[in-house]
Amino acid sequence: MLTVIIDAFHAMKNISPTNNSQLSKTCLRIDVLQEKVNQTQHQLPKQRLRIAIEQLGNKTIEISLAVINDLEQIAHNHPQYHWIIMEILTTFVRENALYMPQEELTSNLRPKVRADIQAALTVIARRDVNKDPENEQLDLSHTDMRGANLNRANLKQTNLYQANLAGANLREANLAGAILSAANLEGANLYLANLEGTILSAANLSGANLSGANLHRASLYLAGLHGAILNDATLDGANLREAKFSE
Repeated sequence: MLTVIIDAFHAMKNISPTNNSQLSKTCLRIDVLQEKVNQTQHQLPKQRLRIAIEQLGNKTIEISLAVINDLEQIAHNHPQYHWIIMEILTTFVRENALYMPQEELTSNLRPKVRADIQAALTVIARRDVNKDPENEQLDLSHTDMRGANLNRANLKQTNLYQANLAGANLREANLAGAILSAANLEGANLYLANLEGTILSAANLSGANLSGANLHRASLYLAGLHGAILNDATLDGANLREAKFSE
């Protein structure tokens, strides 16, 4: 049943070869869980899940918002669906907030994030991390999340490779161990953020607020830090090799 659900979700957009590889990985993980899920006695949430995925992204933003809210309730009430729903939401974000090269962006560096994208990110950010399976990783790589509100978000060990988070609010966010290589964090608010062990190689942190941030053992190799605010930031053990503090 879940294979049909995910197939319907995949069909909602034209998928590029790069993203198709990512979606294939999601399919494989869901197929592995399919047998266990089918053995559960909760028929009602399975029906709700099927309907939600068929509607997500295919209708108006208002319907997508209602669907995302329903998915969060299912994840909360039925732990066996928690990780599948997180993968569905991250896939939704990746497919609907695709990363664009700098030269293709408009002059507006801080656009308003689409309401349903922000809603999906909010659910991901406040999920019950105790329900996350071991050795799994959220994938929000290659996404355009400029100006997103991720205040106090739990994105520990998340794959944010080449994500565009310019102007995003990441105040007090937990990004410990996250992959932010080549990410754009220009002007982002990272006040008191936990960046312990985070990989920020070649990331753009120009003008970012890193006041009080924990950068213990973070990799800032080749990172751009022009105009970044580093007051009271913890930098012990951080790799600052070839980091750029001026243009």
